Amino acid sequence: MLGEAVYQHFSPRTTVLATDIDVNADWLEFADVRDYTAMQRSIGEFKPDIVINLAALTDLEFCEKNAENAWLTNALGAENLALIAGKLEIPLVYISTAGIFDGAQDVYNDFDAPNPLSIYAKSKYHGEQFVQSHLREHFIFRAGWMMGGGESKDKKFVNKIFQQIKRGSRELFVVDDKAGTPTFTRSFAAGMFRVIESGLFGLYNQVCGGDCNRYDVAVEFVRLLGLGDQVQVTRVSSDHFKREYFAPRPASEKLVNLKLDARKLNCMPHWKDALAEYAKQYRIDVSGPPATSRHSGRSKISVGEDRH
Repeated sequence: MLGEAVYQHFSPRTTVLATDIDVNADWLEFADVRDYTAMQRSIGEFKPDIVINLAALTDLEFCEKNAENAWLTNALGAENLALIAGKLEIPLVYISTAGIFDGAQDVYNDFDAPNPLSIYAKSKYHGEQFVQSHLREHFIFRAGWMMGGGESKDKKFVNKIFQQIKRGSRELFVVDDKAGTPTFTRSFAAGMFRVIESGLFGLYNQVCGGDCNRYDVAVEFVRLLGLGDQVQVTRVSSDHFKREYFAPRPASEKLVNLKLDARKLNCMPHWKDALAEYAKQYRIDVSGPPATSRHSGRSKISVGEDRH
C-alpha cells in the first residue's frame, strides 16, 4: 500500500524502477531483498540516484511465529540494500516504525531511545542501525499507523473496519488502550519526496498531526461513512483480543515530527483531515438488514498490524 503511493507520487517526477517479491501490478518487477547478489545485479543495472527500501514483513503475529524470516527480510534485507548503496555511493531511504518504542512514555520525538518489544519491532530497529552504520547519506522515516490504498490494497485497521461493515456487522469492538498517530500513505510519500529533495539526510519521525487511540479512529471513520446512527463502536481492552493478537505491542506509539517542524519540512496533515480524504475512497450501502450469523452481527476489530 505504501509502495503504490510512493510510485504514484514519484513516477511523474522521476524515473522509477519499482520492485516487490509479490508482483501484483504491471508497474512492478520481481525482487527479493534477502538475495544480496540478485539485488546488487538489479540495482547495478538500473543505476539509480537513490534506493528506497519499502520491503518489510509487518504482520506482528507472523513475525513472532517466523522470527528467522522476519530477521532476514526486515534486518538483513535492510543491510543488503545499505551495503549495495554504499558501494554505489548513493543514498538510501529506509522506512521504520513507531513500533520500535516500548510505550513507557506518552509521546516520542526523533531523539528518544527505542526499546522494541516484538520480533517485528526489533528487526525493524536493527534495520535502522544497519543503515546508519553502513551509510553516511541516508534517510530514515518512522511511520505510524498506516492507512491508504483503498479497499483492494489496504491490509490495515481502516480497511478491516470497512470490510466488517460491508459484511453486515452493526457493532464493532475496538480497543481503546492503544494510542498512536495515523499516517496517510499519500501524505507520507509526498513528505518523503520533499525531504529527499532538501538533501538534509538523517532520521525523521513522519506521521500525521494529532494523536488518538484505535477507538477514536474507528468512530471517526464510521462517522465519515455516514453510518454513525447505524453502526455502534464499542470500547474494549486489548485483553479482548489477546489470543488472536498475542505479539507484544506498546501502549503508546504516538510520535511527533520534531525535526520536520524544526527544518520547516513538515507537510503532514492532521489525522482527521487525512482520514476524511482517505474515506472518500470508500462507499457502502447498509440499507439492508444487519447480518445474521453466529456472531449476531458483531465484529472484532483489534489493534491489527498497522505498521508500514
